Amino acid sequence: MRTFLAAVTAALMLGATAGSVPAGASGGTHHGSCTRGLLFCEDFERLPRGGPSSLDWGVDTRHGTLTVERARHGNQVLHVHTVDNGRAFLRVDDFAAPGNRFYGRMRLRVDAFPTAPDWAHFTLVEATGTGSSEIVRPIGGQYAPTVPGTFWGVGADGGPTGDWTNWRESAPVVEDTWQCVEWQLDPADNRVVVWIDGVANPELTASTTDHGGNDVPFVLPTVNTVKIGWQLYQGGTTPGEFDLWIDDVALSTRRLGC
Repeated sequence: MRTFLAAVTAALMLGATAGSVPAGASGGTHHGSCTRGLLFCEDFERLPRGGPSSLDWGVDTRHGTLTVERARHGNQVLHVHTVDNGRAFLRVDDFAAPGNRFYGRMRLRVDAFPTAPDWAHFTLVEATGTGSSEIVRPIGGQYAPTVPGTFWGVGADGGPTGDWTNWRESAPVVEDTWQCVEWQLDPADNRVVVWIDGVANPELTASTTDHGGNDVPFVLPTVNTVKIGWQLYQGGTTPGEFDLWIDDVALSTRRLGC
């Protein structure tokens, strides 16, 4: 896979717009090539174009599809498409991180986020496992009609803390632009941390007693499955279909950066 600098140069030569590499994700070294020592890595470069075919990960879809295709900047990416409240995930099973502590990173471009129905919420990363029934959603968000606006927010479901997405006005989503998102899950204080384009947002953090649910302590599961893609949970959406493109997915014991 070409270096990120070469990808930016190619994008400028092609005059790419929506499919080009973002300036916001250009800070730091590009880690698109999968190297040894990572818990999981997929840059889609070695996969055939079309429906995904990999022994390293599975597929979880409902009213959605995953397609490997070439982006305008030259790299191969994963095109995620869903209809209404469908889902389409790349699924990493049999996952295990030393001490249950790990970092994640991916680059993504979302064509459009939901503006209906009110409080429509969506997930791009989901982690589940044993020891806790919490379905942890470090990367997701919600449309808030009271602002109005659509914002990133850490969330959870299925556990004793309830169904919550702790969206923050300090983290508005950006449409049709490549961004780099990172996250960390740490059993020390059951902490979830999020970075966007290399910058941490302290408000996008959850912990044992500081989260968006009820007063019950939040406890991370011992993660054995990580899903990356898109799911929206309410029907009657605007727009009626959703498209996003994902690249350079990695899970690691250390922060990889953008």
